[in-house]
Amino acid sequence: MTTPVLKNPLDVTDLVDWGVIPTMIEGQSHTSGKLLHKGPEGRSECGIWVCTPGKWVCHVTRDEFCHFLSGRCTYVHDNGEVIEIEPDTAAFFPQDWKGVCTVHETVRKVYMIR
Repeated sequence: MTTPVLKNPLDVTDLVDWGVIPTMIEGQSHTSGKLLHKGPEGRSECGIWVCTPGKWVCHVTRDEFCHFLSGRCTYVHDNGEVIEIEPDTAAFFPQDWKGVCTVHETVRKVYMIR
């Protein structure tokens, strides 16, 4: 098995088109990314995710740790908690986190889902 290593995730350009977010409220956020690893039976994965501006309903279906590399966005939990994201923000979203995400400037993050 090859260990995926990225010297600078901001320099990765061979992203795959992952389409438009299906739960859009405003705009048309388009996503792309690069899958670096997918665990047995798809139980875990890590990669790079890029998303253009827009606003959508967000439901995190499995625990996710993210390190945002660029861009700006705001996550608002259904309970009103606000999470402001800017470059170099690390965040953990537990399984079943629900709320709204607004991408103000295209974001790029590395993520780990388990």
